[in-house]
Amino acid sequence: MDDVSRRGFLRMVPVAALAPVIVPRTVPDFIRATQANPSEAFPRHDPALARDIVGASHGNVARVKELVSTTPTLARASWEWGYGDWETAIGAASHVGHKEIAAILLAAGAHPTIFSAAMLGQLDAVKAFIAAAPGIQKTRGPHGITLLDHARAGKSDDVVKYLASIGDAEPRYPNEPLSEEEALGLTGTYVFGSGPTEHLIVSRNTRGALVVKREGEPDRNLFHHGNRVFNPPGAEAVRIRFEPVTGRATTLTVVDGALQVRGNRQ
Repeated sequence: MDDVSRRGFLRMVPVAALAPVIVPRTVPDFIRATQANPSEAFPRHDPALARDIVGASHGNVARVKELVSTTPTLARASWEWGYGDWETAIGAASHVGHKEIAAILLAAGAHPTIFSAAMLGQLDAVKAFIAAAPGIQKTRGPHGITLLDHARAGKSDDVVKYLASIGDAEPRYPNEPLSEEEALGLTGTYVFGSGPTEHLIVSRNTRGALVVKREGEPDRNLFHHGNRVFNPPGAEAVRIRFEPVTGRATTLTVVDGALQVRGNRQ
């Protein structure tokens, strides 16, 4: 046998003897049930779960724990609320100042940001971010919430003092005043397609502010630049225009880069 080459040895061995041995395994019922009905998005995560954890990260500790215990990578999930207003789970916890949820998400693998650092009072980290990328303190977080407001939400006094000393960590959206008559002249339903939800509803919220939403979606505030031109939160480059510029509006146009959507008032 010592004189037999490897190639010769392989010729001498029956093919069946070289085949891999397959050991039958019993698949647990819970795995079989899960695999029988995967999400249509599989292998991507179900978008509904992303929306769930981002929403829960605004204050529902029990739900966040439940979601990351079963699917830890949801700690890095994000959701787009409209017009490019993306929000991560850690971003949600950060702008409401919820340190417990932020800690849960970070422990599960969420990506720390300058906003989470500001909320958590990590002054050295905030300073390092700004030193590495001068001007980053002017960048707004989800919904257009400023870095300084994140520090305030976390009651991080040292970070608040530092950012206040810089002087430009609190950029605000334009918000030109609208009279009661002007606001009422913009409220209504603007149809941009034939589908059951293809219309935008402009209304006033409980505080009297002007808001817009697509049917079935949450309200989005409108920040007035003047002449009936607005931007929604978290979308500085988007413009929502009403025409004509006086009297009762008859059309609404959303300009989002190359995308333009025009709706006619019902």
